[in-house]
Amino acid sequence: MSKFNRMHLIVLDSVGIGAAPDANNFVNSGVPDGASDTLGHISKTVGLNVPNMAKLGLGNIPREQPLKTVPAESNPTGYATKLEEVSLGKDTMTGHWEIMGLNITEPFDTFWNGFPEEILTQIEEFSGRKVIREANKPYSGTAVIDDFGPRQMETGELIIYTSADPVLQIAAHEDIIPVEELYRICEFARSITLERPALLGRIIARPYVGEPGNFTRTSNRRDLAVSPFAPTVLDKLNEAGIDTYSVGKISDIFNGEGINHDMGHNKSNNHGVDNLIKAMTSEDFKHGFSFTNLVDFDALYGHRRNPQGYRDCLHEFDERLPEIIAAMKEDDLLMITADHGNDPTYAGTDHTREYIPFLAYSPSFKSSGLIPVGHFADISATIADNFGVEKAMIGESFLDKLV
Repeated sequence: MSKFNRMHLIVLDSVGIGAAPDANNFVNSGVPDGASDTLGHISKTVGLNVPNMAKLGLGNIPREQPLKTVPAESNPTGYATKLEEVSLGKDTMTGHWEIMGLNITEPFDTFWNGFPEEILTQIEEFSGRKVIREANKPYSGTAVIDDFGPRQMETGELIIYTSADPVLQIAAHEDIIPVEELYRICEFARSITLERPALLGRIIARPYVGEPGNFTRTSNRRDLAVSPFAPTVLDKLNEAGIDTYSVGKISDIFNGEGINHDMGHNKSNNHGVDNLIKAMTSEDFKHGFSFTNLVDFDALYGHRRNPQGYRDCLHEFDERLPEIIAAMKEDDLLMITADHGNDPTYAGTDHTREYIPFLAYSPSFKSSGLIPVGHFADISATIADNFGVEKAMIGESFLDKLV
C-alpha cells in the first residue's frame, strides 16, 4: 500500500538556488557559473516575496548566505532541502531525465558556431525553403525574430538558430509558414539529428505572429525530443499500471515515454497551474503521479535576463500555491523543485549550473523540517519507493523522512 496515494511534482523551470560544487566547470559566455545564484540574486537585487513557499520551508534551505527577503520559518509546514546534479549538463532534458532517475554521462551535442552546412542543406531540400545563414548561431529567441522576422516575411526563408543548449530551433511567422508546415519541417530535422556528431536533445518549433518591431511568440511551440536512453521511473510506473499525468512540456521532454495521461501544453504558467488543478480534481485521477513543468521563469525571464519579470513570475506562482494545496487530498504529496538554474543577473543568456530547491508538503504530515542534501534522482527514487516499483539508474529514496 502506498504511503501517499497520489504524488504531484512541479518543476519551476530554471529556479536554481545557488552554484553547484562543480559550477566552475560550466560557462556562460566564457564566464564560469561558480558565482551564479538564481533565487539568491533575485532576492538580493529586486526583492522576493513568496510567503507560501516560505511557509513550506524555502528560506530554511541551507545556504552560505540566507535568501535575503525569504525568512526561515521556525515551524514550517513542509520539508525542504536542495539537490545536486550528477549528470554532465545543465539543460532541460538532462535535468528532467535525471530527476526521473537517469545519469547522463555523455552530454548531447551543442553547436556554438552554428549547425554544419550539411544539416542546413538537408532541411532546405526537404522543405523547399532557404535557410537564413546569418541566424545560424546561438541566439536569443526574441532577438532572432526581431532581427530576421522582417526578412522572413518578405522571402519565406527559415530562421534556424541554436543556444548553449543541445537544441535546434526553427522560428516561423504563422502567416508566412503555417504551423503544420513548421511542424513537418521540425519532424524532418528531428530525424536527421538522432546520432553523433549531431545528437541533439530537442528540435523546437517556435511560431510567432505580429509585425516588424512587434513580434510575439505564440503558444504553438512544440518540442521534439529524443526518447530517454534507458527506462525512467515514469516507465516503471506506467508498466505497473499506475496513472502518470503530464502537464506542460513534460510529455515532449520524455517523448511521451511513460506518460499515460497528457494534459497538454501550457499557454502560460497560470494555464499550467489550471491544468494541474484540473488533473488533481478529476474523478479519474484516483491513484498515481502527476508531473508538471512551468517554463515561463526560464523562457520569458531567465534567458532574457529580466530579474524583475522573474521575480513577478515567482510571486504569481506563489499566489496560486494555496489553490494547488486546496486541490490535494489528505494522502497526497506535493513536491516543488527545478531542473537547473538560469540566473537573470548573470553573464550571457544561458542556463547556470546550480543546486535546485526541493519542497514537500502533505496534509498528512505530522512533522516538518530539513531533509539531507541529496541529488536530483532522489526524487524519482522516492516516487518509486512510494508506489512499489523499481527505481531507475540512480537515486536514493527519502520517503521514510517524510512523516
